[in-house]
Amino acid sequence: MGLPRHCLLAALCLAASVAGAQQQPADRFPAAAMSFLGTELPQMEAAIAARDRDYFEEAMGRMLDFSGSWGFRSQDNPALGRYPMCTEAVSDFLVVGMCRIMTTADACEPGLPARFNANLQKCRELAAR
Repeated sequence: MGLPRHCLLAALCLAASVAGAQQQPADRFPAAAMSFLGTELPQMEAAIAARDRDYFEEAMGRMLDFSGSWGFRSQDNPALGRYPMCTEAVSDFLVVGMCRIMTTADACEPGLPARFNANLQKCRELAAR
């Protein structure tokens, strides 16, 4: 095996070990989700009051970063399947907020706010354990 193949193999092993090291324990996800939402929801309320649509674009980036760090948007962390109420609350909060500004948008389903609130409450209960 030549030097380039060794380097490639070492790089692949390093990448795999870093990815494994970054995997966070799934049982911490409800608390992390509530911490994330606890920061975002007040900001979203202020943006809704100010009719500030820019908030939603910036918050989408933060939501994607958060979900990517836990691997639930890409299905990289199947252990989070135990917490659908938390993954759905994180995924849906921006849609619920946008629908309060743009009530006629296609994504604004009548049952979405109630489903979001129920998921948020269930996630909050899990995080408190």
